[in-house]
Amino acid sequence: MEKLWRLIRQLSGEDAYERYLDHVRKCHPEMAPLDRKAFFVREEERKWNGIRRCC
Repeated sequence: MEKLWRLIRQLSGEDAYERYLDHVRKCHPEMAPLDRKAFFVREEERKWNGIRRCC
């Protein structure tokens, strides 16, 4: 059941912050990770800013 729950969280993006923390610890140990709120603000900006076009 735990594996199913982990899969659901991964597919929905609910575990994005935890995956981000793991990545920062492993690949950028010299960098201080963003707090949860700053992380989600940055992700929303990344998703919605940029070129928008219909085609």
